[in-house]
Amino acid sequence: MLFKNGKMKNISKSQVLTLKDEVAYQDGMVVSKTLVQNDAVSVTLFSFDKGEEISTHESSGDAFVTCLDGVGKITVDGIEYILKEGESIVMPAKHPHAVFGEERFKMLLVVVF
Repeated sequence: MLFKNGKMKNISKSQVLTLKDEVAYQDGMVVSKTLVQNDAVSVTLFSFDKGEEISTHESSGDAFVTCLDGVGKITVDGIEYILKEGESIVMPAKHPHAVFGEERFKMLLVVVF
């Protein structure tokens, strides 16, 4: 599917989906699948192999994370939070944060700029 004018891409439309099945685990890797990327919002699916991470960084938008599978560790302002399937957290804009695969871990990330 094409990405044009901020529309959804890389995902089927008009059908029921299980988001955790839309991104695969890969040994020793963080895998991402971008669904939307524009000036207002970014929507990305991620899978983390156990022990893989996105190191500490900041974003210019609020980042809403929902755990789709497994167990992840989210660090915001140096405080660690454990996220399990069905749980969510907001990583506030311009605050240092990181994501770590405590176990294999899949998440949906929505960043609102």
